[in-house]
Amino acid sequence: MLQVCHFTEGASEESVSRSSSLLTLYPVGETNGEILPFILVLPGGGYQNLAEHEGEPVARWLNGLGIHAGVLHYQLGKFEPAALIQDVQDAITWARQAPEEWAINPQQVGMIGFSAGGHLASITAVTGTVKPDLLLLGYPVITFEDPYTHQGSRLNFLGEHPEPEKLHTFSSDRQADSSSPPTFIWTTANDAGVPVENSLLFAGALSKAGVPFELHVFEDGRHGLGLSEDNAHCQQWLGCCANWLQQHHFVKQGI
Repeated sequence: MLQVCHFTEGASEESVSRSSSLLTLYPVGETNGEILPFILVLPGGGYQNLAEHEGEPVARWLNGLGIHAGVLHYQLGKFEPAALIQDVQDAITWARQAPEEWAINPQQVGMIGFSAGGHLASITAVTGTVKPDLLLLGYPVITFEDPYTHQGSRLNFLGEHPEPEKLHTFSSDRQADSSSPPTFIWTTANDAGVPVENSLLFAGALSKAGVPFELHVFEDGRHGLGLSEDNAHCQQWLGCCANWLQQHHFVKQGI
């Protein structure tokens, strides 16, 4: 179940049940009457917790690019994968059907996910009946198959001893097809948490399906960098991403 609030209302993920998902909205302050894009933000945390630095700070960065944002504090604990994916789809649908005062362009609704949030974003984007127009992924968990999976994310998403069929079903690279959205991916070659092969597998699947994508693999950087404030080299992803968003008309020239 999805609940929606404005960031000024002071709600947080602690204010709702772990069996619910909370969409906290971060609109651009001054729109000058313009209809703007919207990007849904899915923090990482191994499906066990939510990384704060991959939530609101990312939404604020998107606001600075002239993009409305919303952080999804998605279900944790004992959840049904289908219900979790539905919450993401409901958040996308909310953005596309938002009240007029929100000034959201329904044809420009994207999604960005980090780590396990990247898995949730990507699996929704490739299997959901409601898909974002663009997908952005930071050091994402993609595969639930050995040897490159992130064990904690798989355990919390599918439980112990999942059936091989489910490993295939919920591996985003296995489900990508020509209906998948254009995708921006960044990661590091020596990520010790989520192997770089996750990003490579997804990029390969998109390439095979003929889906436009951009992939950046930085040589050195720990897992969970977020906006990369402590790694100047990896921080280049912000400019690369802004340029990519501009190419896809989510960002105006000169911003």
